[in-house]
Amino acid sequence: MNFDENEPQSVREERFAVERAEARAARKAASLDLWGAHVGAVIVTVAVVLLTWNGKLVALGIVGGIFLLWFVAGLAWAYADGDHGRHALQRAYNITFGWGNGV
Repeated sequence: MNFDENEPQSVREERFAVERAEARAARKAASLDLWGAHVGAVIVTVAVVLLTWNGKLVALGIVGGIFLLWFVAGLAWAYADGDHGRHALQRAYNITFGWGNGV
């Protein structure tokens, strides 16, 4: 979004709305690469299983709670960004576990 201080406010708002709509349409049309998110989810699942196996219930609650809150925040962000349904869930999943791409 470019900013031109000589541009009237109404024109600027209309231009920004068009740019946001184009970005939203492009984001919805693009497919999400979830491979890294799957890797991240597997790593978290292994960590949760190991915490459960060793009886570390407090640590399990903390780790599980952090990822649950992160997923809910990602889902709220995707929903506020205009995504709904399955695409919003995929984006939230990717936001939560997408760090698996760097592993």
